[in-house]
Amino acid sequence: MMTRRAIRLFGMTAMAGSVAAVLVSTTGRPVAAAANDIAGVVTGAKGPEPGVWVIAETKDLPTSFRKIVVTDDAGRFLVPELPAASYEVWVRGYGLTDSRKTRAKPGADVRIRVNQAATPLEAAEIYPSNYWYSLLRIPEASDFPGTGPRGNGISPNMRTQADWIDRMKDGCQLCHQIGNKATRELPMVNMKDHADSKAAWLHRIRAGGSGPAMLTEASRIGSDQLLELYAEWTDRIKAGAVPPAPPRPRGQERNVVLTMWGWATPQGMVHDEVVTDKRNPTLYPNGPVYGVGGAGLVITDPVTHRSEQLNMTTRTAMRPPQTASIVTSAPSSATPSLYWGTQRGDTEGYNSHNPMMDDKGRVWVTQGIRAGTDNHAWCKEGSSHPSAKYFAIDRNTTARQISYYDTKSKQFVLIDSCYATHHLQFDKNDVLWLSGSTEVVGWLDTKKFDATKDEQASSGWCPTVVDTNGDGKITKPWNEPGAAVDPARDTRFGSTDEQKRGYGVIPHPDGSVWTSRRYPVPGQLVRLDPGSNPPETCRSEVYEPPFQNDQIDRKLWGYGPRGIDVDVNGVIWTALGGSGHMASFDRRKCKVLSGATATGQHCVEGWTLYPAPGPNFRGAATSVNADYYYYSWVDQFNTLGLGANVPLATGTSSDAILALLPQSREWITMRVPYPLGFYSRGLDGRIDNPNAGWKGRGVWATFGTGSPWHIEGGKGKTSEIVRFQIRPNPLAN
Repeated sequence: MMTRRAIRLFGMTAMAGSVAAVLVSTTGRPVAAAANDIAGVVTGAKGPEPGVWVIAETKDLPTSFRKIVVTDDAGRFLVPELPAASYEVWVRGYGLTDSRKTRAKPGADVRIRVNQAATPLEAAEIYPSNYWYSLLRIPEASDFPGTGPRGNGISPNMRTQADWIDRMKDGCQLCHQIGNKATRELPMVNMKDHADSKAAWLHRIRAGGSGPAMLTEASRIGSDQLLELYAEWTDRIKAGAVPPAPPRPRGQERNVVLTMWGWATPQGMVHDEVVTDKRNPTLYPNGPVYGVGGAGLVITDPVTHRSEQLNMTTRTAMRPPQTASIVTSAPSSATPSLYWGTQRGDTEGYNSHNPMMDDKGRVWVTQGIRAGTDNHAWCKEGSSHPSAKYFAIDRNTTARQISYYDTKSKQFVLIDSCYATHHLQFDKNDVLWLSGSTEVVGWLDTKKFDATKDEQASSGWCPTVVDTNGDGKITKPWNEPGAAVDPARDTRFGSTDEQKRGYGVIPHPDGSVWTSRRYPVPGQLVRLDPGSNPPETCRSEVYEPPFQNDQIDRKLWGYGPRGIDVDVNGVIWTALGGSGHMASFDRRKCKVLSGATATGQHCVEGWTLYPAPGPNFRGAATSVNADYYYYSWVDQFNTLGLGANVPLATGTSSDAILALLPQSREWITMRVPYPLGFYSRGLDGRIDNPNAGWKGRGVWATFGTGSPWHIEGGKGKTSEIVRFQIRPNPLAN
């Protein structure tokens, strides 16, 4: 707390208007706030309020704009580097009700008074969705395997409790939060029109263009029992059930500075963003942020605070612009969107998914460029293409190929591919590696493409075949997926099930390429060594997280790898979205790399699992976090300020980006407290000025929810882009 002398000096020297405010530390030394800062102190009935968020937002700029900081031990704050505008400044914090908004301009000293929440329920209104979701009852482990709709209502495909949890997370939390106000209370459903909460939930998931997909996911789990559990959850919340309280920010979490710009449209989902070349984060300093998804290509300039939105382009005519809220022709989607009815969106991303920048000012994207999934003849059996001769591909299962946007010419360039695409990453030789196929790992040699414009000659792919006979090479014929295993043959890992496609992808410093596969539980990491003459020299290895292994603590059984990245030491990092861990895998620790036992669980010694913060689901046989981690990213170049090689996970249901300090096993939770509903999929870090300290660097993420109308404020809210920075202390400017 501040001393009386410090408070008296603070009151004498802090000034509003265009004159810089001055804060005084408890030691009596002043902390100057420049003319473009807003400073002040937050107090409650018991004195200063530490660890609460101060929000300064304005609509005076071309985009909506907001900065959020955290108070220090004495309740003081400093919102730094604000553009000239009039701001509304207010406070949100756990245990409090939101404060009144105070109008202020940069240079002002603002004193904010806050009130305690009157009840636990009132306090819980601003808790992250995973705290509410942790109240969901999980079926007992003894209920598995499921016995179907005429039995316990759980699908027979759910062999274990882990299968149920993993499918529930990746099927329901995959697109938006569950546990936010829009889902836990069903505010858009007229409960009087339904017999009970179970019927209301069925109506809720049927609604809109996503209805068929949601019904499909529910049936995979066992819709009858799932709806009963969701109904029971909603009824308990209506009866007054309240989750445990999250901790307020502490330690380095109080040094976080959030800067936020609005972009896209109310019906336009921005899936992922990119700001620089991952291999060199000093490129394009202070440049635009590029986002793709259902909103098309969205470009926001963080200097001028201007945003634009472009439709993607295609080679063949494709479906008209629409969003997930649109009613489709399927009978199960006859229920209009609860928010948008049959209104269509006005932009089109054509299945665009993930962007990545190169060192030539191009934004590369995985997107659909042609209609249908049938492949060209050059992809199929009988083609002279080297990869097709080795392993033909009849269908592009995701109907997604490749494009890039040239930021200099402002033109799109479209590139076809035989293999399905999902995520993409460049290696040091400008080869673009792509995940997305159920059976292969694909690549595009961008140097060759730039020189020849020949998309066929520039691309290739390798099936993922493991040397299970241990002879040091891959030979045909091999054991096919699901067929009887001949120990004298190698074994191909793959599937015709689109759910089991390769997901994340990352080139490794040793020249290999790693991908993640979500299914079946516990999921896999696949290492592909292209060799000297791919595809003939390609060889794969497959590794599963420790699972159902009695030699390992059940809390460290993991499943559900999604995002994947590598640190500069060659250690692979992946977020286990199913079980709720960050996991590292160090292949150098493996005793076995190939042979008959090298089918997944042969190198548990290579894994280290880090349980993530936040509440667990009740009734789970193992430690299972209620949060959901969509992707992971390693800060190789210290773009955030926590140090090099720090892995980060996108806590989509905790309103946060989670940073792990591996040596201390400490988690830094960088919460986005407003608007509630922060759901991020991808991350990118950029160093705008290596000599400017914390101000010259930051990590970027977008509100990547598939339902922007679920964000706090409801229908009409748009996605936002967020820059995370960490300063030396809560009062640094």
